[in-house]
Amino acid sequence: MLADRVAASGMGAIRMVSALAELTGAVLMFHFGSAEKALRVNAVLSLVGPVVLLTTTALGISALVGKLPAWKLAAIAGGAGLIFFAATHR
Repeated sequence: MLADRVAASGMGAIRMVSALAELTGAVLMFHFGSAEKALRVNAVLSLVGPVVLLTTTALGISALVGKLPAWKLAAIAGGAGLIFFAATHR
């Protein structure tokens, strides 16, 4: 079980790295000045979002183990899984 502070710090750090990746992608899109290349950058960025969501959710759930009933943790994990599934499948 992770301490609340460690989990929150980890979640924040992961989100900051994600934000940096998004900003870098935006700068690259401006730099390339081509819709084709911008679309390639966008495709790479679209893979980052779901991974960040699952990672931060896993950290949050690990901090809540022992504080919430198992069914609530399963519901949170299931919801995150459904979001990931919907984001990656047509």
